[in-house]
Amino acid sequence: MIDVRKFYLNGEWVKPVSTQEFPILSPASEEQIGVTILGNEQDVNKAVAAAVEAFKSFSLTKKEERLQLLEKVLEITKDRFDDLAWAMTKEMGAPISMARDAQADSGVGHLEGFIHSLKQLVERETLSNGDILVREPIGVCGLITPWNWPINQIALKVIPVLATGCTCILKPSEHTPLSAQIYAEIIDEAGCPPGVFNLIQGDGPTVGAAMSAHKDIQMMSFTGSTRAGTDVSRRAADTVKRVTLELGGKSPNIVFSDCNLEKRVTESVKECFLNSGQSCDAPTRLLVEKSCYGEVLEIAKRAALSQKVADPTEEGDHIGPLFDKIQFDRVQNMIKVGIDEGAELLVGGTGRPSGFDKGWFVKPTIFSNVTNEMRIAHEEIFGPVLAIIAFDDEADAINIANDTPYGLAAYLQTDDMDRAERVASRLRAGAVHINGGGFNYGSPFGGFKQSGNGREGGKMGLEDFQEVKTLHFG
Repeated sequence: MIDVRKFYLNGEWVKPVSTQEFPILSPASEEQIGVTILGNEQDVNKAVAAAVEAFKSFSLTKKEERLQLLEKVLEITKDRFDDLAWAMTKEMGAPISMARDAQADSGVGHLEGFIHSLKQLVERETLSNGDILVREPIGVCGLITPWNWPINQIALKVIPVLATGCTCILKPSEHTPLSAQIYAEIIDEAGCPPGVFNLIQGDGPTVGAAMSAHKDIQMMSFTGSTRAGTDVSRRAADTVKRVTLELGGKSPNIVFSDCNLEKRVTESVKECFLNSGQSCDAPTRLLVEKSCYGEVLEIAKRAALSQKVADPTEEGDHIGPLFDKIQFDRVQNMIKVGIDEGAELLVGGTGRPSGFDKGWFVKPTIFSNVTNEMRIAHEEIFGPVLAIIAFDDEADAINIANDTPYGLAAYLQTDDMDRAERVASRLRAGAVHINGGGFNYGSPFGGFKQSGNGREGGKMGLEDFQEVKTLHFG
């Protein structure tokens, strides 16, 4: 049984004030594999007190000192790489090959991106009017991260804290405490000063709420659902905190008939199913030009039928289970909703895939003849479910793509680069992936509209954790 019942506060592993235990479950077997503690407001207060005290000295450190700390964190992260991958396989069901290649890799890639950006970051400059502009750490930061990309989001929040001279309290998802504990061990081994980084396990309604409202926290950085993000913002409003949010998405993927349909559609289906569809920027709406709609359906069906589902401990490019029963039940319900709405079930459907009688495994599912008014087209499902929608022309594709409260990402498949630039300029999304172009470490990540505010990663990800001060000399 994995024991994650201690918190990391002020440079030490300590017994929390709270005694409320929470089971860690295997998504593949549904069996309990460990236990953690859900913290309370007193635990939050202790963590914040440690971060407040540590900020007094850490905020004064030189860039060179912080770079040395990040380089040490990078070295140890590489040493613990396999530990991080296996932790995410156990606690959230990421297939081990993908856990290494993407989930754990993000802990290294984002760190390298931030090191490069910090070296280039100007913290003091003279303006054209003679005044001095100084960038300083914003203060104590509350960090709340999700279960679907645990280390990816921890790195995108913790590393900027260390890079800019802030201090923090990290609350990971209560469903993925093991990877967070390993990350805390990495930070500790790197020699991070006591109180700069603090780890508390807990849930959103208790620990997250206490952090969001705490008077001594100057910034909240949250990744999760739009509903929970709005709650963080409301609670933070009374103390006028800075709040950065990375929230939900229902990303469109526009397929024009002039692209390599076999390659682009096959890869689009695989991208939608990656991480069992549990990615906020997954391309879950496939918008297809009517002139090639029938051909695309045939290609998409072949791609979905070739998508293997298997135990996450097995090597390979298969997908694993959803992370828990609540999500499993939600996805099953949304598949039923799609059927009831009159969409055509092209592949998949309700129930577990053949060969699975336990675990939160879902059939890779595609709906065709979907309209953008259907719930499966505008609600975030967070499972391996793709909705295919036909469009008439370029203007129609853009209108359908933007007809969503979200704006995290968009995808575009065309061999006409003038069209690619033209359409991309009109898509209301924080990132546009053209012909399979992937995200690169060091670039900013974030969305428009109800997908959040602020940017994570690279130079802009550092600046979100800084305040600007001007010096006026007489």
